[in-house]
Amino acid sequence: MQQNIFEKEFAKETVFKDRNLVTPHYTPPILPFRERQIKEMGEILSFSLKGKKTDNLFLYGKTGTGKTSVAKHVVQQLLDFSVKQNLNVEGCYVNCRNHNSKYRVLIKIVKDLYPEENFLGFSAAFVYEKLLDYARKGKEFVVVLDEVDKVKDLDELIYSLTRGNDELDKGSVSIIGISNNLMFKDRLDPRTKSSLCEQEMVFPPYNAEELREILKQRAEMAFKSRCVQSSAINLAAALAAQESGDARTAVMLLLRAGEICDKKGSDKVTDEEVKRAKSKVEEEIILSMISTLPKQQQFVLYTISSLTLQKKGVTRITGEKEEGVLFSGEIYEEYQRIAKSHHSDIISSRWYRQYISELEMYGLIFTTASGKGIRGQTRLIKLGFDAKKIREILGKEIAN
Repeated sequence: MQQNIFEKEFAKETVFKDRNLVTPHYTPPILPFRERQIKEMGEILSFSLKGKKTDNLFLYGKTGTGKTSVAKHVVQQLLDFSVKQNLNVEGCYVNCRNHNSKYRVLIKIVKDLYPEENFLGFSAAFVYEKLLDYARKGKEFVVVLDEVDKVKDLDELIYSLTRGNDELDKGSVSIIGISNNLMFKDRLDPRTKSSLCEQEMVFPPYNAEELREILKQRAEMAFKSRCVQSSAINLAAALAAQESGDARTAVMLLLRAGEICDKKGSDKVTDEEVKRAKSKVEEEIILSMISTLPKQQQFVLYTISSLTLQKKGVTRITGEKEEGVLFSGEIYEEYQRIAKSHHSDIISSRWYRQYISELEMYGLIFTTASGKGIRGQTRLIKLGFDAKKIREILGKEIAN
């Protein structure tokens, strides 16, 4: 009888004790170097335990700085304590990348509150009233909106959730918004901003020493004893700190390095496996990053990738040719055409320049002054990664 193809795989030796504990989706019970943020969030949310509405809270920071992990950790502790003390505090987590409209967010919330009922097909107004009815029972309700800037009709959602408290005699609805983009709130309608009454927290990137300790903790949990060399942990931490200070990148380096070990039958994760994992992880992180950008920023990056594939670069007066280089002005003109073709709003030239600066900060593009050999003064822009892959991914994103 032919051997089942999975028998051999199942019998393979592995360096992992529990692979799940070194994936980016796992939230450890202890979050090193985020004690201050946890304490501050706890102080803000503690008002709900006393039957009072908490301030709306917005968490900012680059990818992999612990925003989501801290928010989930603190809210879960809040709910656990509320159950223990028989208090009227409820909470809900919504990934706005998956639920990217006001209606979808509201449906997700009430589905958690009324698990036995089905609200699909009902109007947004009806679903919204169901949320308020739940709060009217005296519930202090906290909703975490992760990647909040991905919501298409964000103004309407934020305004509804914040103004809903004016209709409540008891109970409340509070928001914890999470975003990679510190500037996203500037795009909200003035009415919406005035209703927020928010507090803000910025999560800084981790440094190499902090990342080393985080990886050491994860390695002890996820790998078999003495299967990961300390030098491999140090290298993974240094690489992640050098690129972005992103804990997710550091953890993924360790994960992919372990998978490389398993594939070649080695029982030790060394510097060599981390180096081999680097290029694979970089590509995964970049592709993940661009899929989480705000919609208008995606339009700009999509435009840059499209023009990069269409054009042959810039030729200076001297005859010197620079491949993959674009003029800032031509990108903006093409962006306007693409955004219009998708029936999207068009950002001003000022916001366009802001987006270009942010994309450079994320390491997705490089910019430089035009300098000698170019007529006039402008910015030259070059894509930092494979144009074809970026255009392919963003083509699907902006079509949604």
